[in-house]
Order: sequence, then C-alpha cells, then structure tokens
Amino acid sequence: MKTTILIAELALCGLASALSAPAFAETPAAPAAMPAAASCPAVLHHTFKRLQDDAPQDLCQYAGKVVLVVNTASYCGFTHQYKGLEELYAKYGSKGLVVLGFPSNDFGKQEPGNSKEIADFCYNTYGVKFPMFAKSDVIGPQTNPLHVELAKATGQAPKWNFTKYLIDRQGKTIEYFPSKVAPEDKEFVAKIEQALAM
Repeated sequence: MKTTILIAELALCGLASALSAPAFAETPAAPAAMPAAASCPAVLHHTFKRLQDDAPQDLCQYAGKVVLVVNTASYCGFTHQYKGLEELYAKYGSKGLVVLGFPSNDFGKQEPGNSKEIADFCYNTYGVKFPMFAKSDVIGPQTNPLHVELAKATGQAPKWNFTKYLIDRQGKTIEYFPSKVAPEDKEFVAKIEQALAM
C-alpha cells in the first residue's frame, strides 16, 4: 500500500513539475529568418510564356536590374537591331542589364511566324541570348499587360517594331525610345550606363 502511494506521489510530483516548467523549455527554437527577397516593382508584376518552350516566366525575377523592353519582328527594316541588342546584353548583362524581347505582328504583319519559327530566326540568325517571350500584341485591345503599363507610364505606345522602354532598377523611371534609336546610339548607351550606375 505504501509503495502504491509513493508511486502515485512521485507521478503527481513529476506532473506538477512539468506543468510548472516554462513553456519555452518545451518549444524548439524557431529557425533564423531568411533574408527578404528583393522587392518587385509593380511594372514587373507579370508572367509571360517564354518563346522557346512556352513555359511561364515571372518578370519579378528581374527585380533590381535595369530592364530594356523591346517589341521585335523578324521581317522589318529594323530587324538588324537584334545584333546591337545582343551586344548590349553581352556587354552590360554582368552589370545588371537585361533585355526582354516581345515579338509582335502588330506593325506591317512583319512577325507572322509561330514561336518555333521566331525562335529559330532569333537564335540562329542573330545568336540572341537575351530572354524572348511568346508573340503578343503591344497595341490595340489585346495589348499585353506590360506594354499597357509602359505606354501609360511614358504616354507613348509603340509606333513600330523595335520600340524601346528603359526601366530603372527600382522600376520607377521608365523612358521611351522610338524604333530609329539604334542600340549602339551614343546617347542611348549613355542612358543605360547612367541607369546601371544608380
């Protein structure tokens, strides 16, 4: 009988001890907080299908970079600008520049092909390595959402193929450049270098 009482008292004592122990003694330490990801500016809050495989790509992955958006076409008098755009990307990509190509058939029906045909042309003819996206409208009622925002921010919608928009690292300053401004234009390159320095 005494043994039974002693066991019961010990059990109660252990329970009381557990109940009186501080809660944090039972709770494992929380893992260290991960560093916050770079904030994505509103203008980049869009997802588009990639040209080469139709896989969705979130433009927020380019947050913190200087972004040059260009509407492209394979059969245009400005198509040779692919070469200059690729040279810009090769030269300044490591410093934070990314060129984003958006094929469009809006002007002169100069981009009639499907994704495979456009990709083959860009990659094989001009060696394009900068990101390219599936064909979309850049003017009119079906304008893709990025170009809607770019036109609103600058007051200038594309007027022809190879219109360019330069977006700073914070996604706040957006500048418009018409088709005739070549990628190697000195003033244009100076604008890119200025944006990269900020």
